[in-house]
Amino acid sequence: MTLRAVRGVKDILPGEVELWEVVEAEARGLFKAFGYAEVKIPIFEHTSLFARSLGESTDIVQKEMYTFEDKGGDSITLRPEATASVVRAYIEHNLSHPPRLLKVFTIGPMFRYERPQAGRFRQFYQMNAEAFGSANPAVDAEVLVLVDTLFRRLQVGGLEVALNSLGDENCQPLYKEALTEFLRPRQEALCEDCNRRVEQSPLRVFDCKNPGCQALKEAAPTIDQYLCEACRDHFDKVQAHLSKVGISYNLDPHLVRGLDYYTRTTFEVLSSRLGAQNAVCGGGRYDGLVERLGGPPTPAIGFAIGIERLVSLLDRSSLAVDEGTPHLFIATVGGEAEEAAFEIMHALRNASIRVEREYEGRSLKAQMKLADRSQATHTLILGGDELSRGVALLRDLAAGFQEEVSLENLVEDVKARLALP
Repeated sequence: MTLRAVRGVKDILPGEVELWEVVEAEARGLFKAFGYAEVKIPIFEHTSLFARSLGESTDIVQKEMYTFEDKGGDSITLRPEATASVVRAYIEHNLSHPPRLLKVFTIGPMFRYERPQAGRFRQFYQMNAEAFGSANPAVDAEVLVLVDTLFRRLQVGGLEVALNSLGDENCQPLYKEALTEFLRPRQEALCEDCNRRVEQSPLRVFDCKNPGCQALKEAAPTIDQYLCEACRDHFDKVQAHLSKVGISYNLDPHLVRGLDYYTRTTFEVLSSRLGAQNAVCGGGRYDGLVERLGGPPTPAIGFAIGIERLVSLLDRSSLAVDEGTPHLFIATVGGEAEEAAFEIMHALRNASIRVEREYEGRSLKAQMKLADRSQATHTLILGGDELSRGVALLRDLAAGFQEEVSLENLVEDVKARLALP
């Protein structure tokens, strides 16, 4: 039997992982500049957390969660998303005290049993940001500014922001009732899933890709017709803030999220280069979720960015990608030089100089070929004669020029010649 990765997961190998490093480093720096602190949350939680937060009737809870019973008889689920876990940590560790605007982010894998296709995996990676403690529409706008800034820094073009308001506990029920009344006499045109959603979660019909369900969308009532005065004022202010800083967006009254906890501002960032799975980022407010899970009433907003989808949009040539190639390759001649090379390599690496060498006793000519393949810029050549004189030969592989450097001051000399900090 040939061993292969489980269907729907993938290995991130050298050549691609360097782009992931660029994304994560840029994101971490930007999150911290915006006042977000990193948190690390468990990969699995009690199943009840996701059932209560995401909604019993959501596709994630009903079809997509990786759930199992542990040896203690508890029902455990691999996290399908991060927000519920972050909210659980917020409540458990009493992070609402003292009252303040708390901003956190997390980066890591999520798990959903979905049909694998382009841009969709069963183990996938996300970066999430969550802001707790303010209902101010400026916070909504700041979140979108953060997303926009990250994409601009990574030079991702061709993106569109879709924006909507889902209302709150005052106006959303009125809209759901109107939408249900619209859908009931048209249920024959709906898919099996959306027939179930008509009574349970009618907004999610807008999220369905079935052609029959999509065809009804244009004639259906939209949430903007039902927003209460407070929600309309909030949404107007979000748009005003975005316009002040030049962030463009498209209003989409049919935009919903696939989870039950969203309220008011909702958004997605879309790319035409991603095919059917065209959302690279999605988020919005979830002002009632903390309270639903047993915490104090807490307004909150957050978003998630799919790292696989984001990486697929990057232009490697336009980014400062650290390929991880060595600065220096050590080539040795003779057993004495091989012994000395180990200590020399250790000293150079302690000074953050990337060093590689050959261990199999190949000829100097073969070692020089390996040095060239390693993409090191310089080779340090060490033989018995050089050791007796306390020097080594430093060769610039591009220029073909070499010079003697002192072993006593080797670290300083190598850094100076290679222009390293």
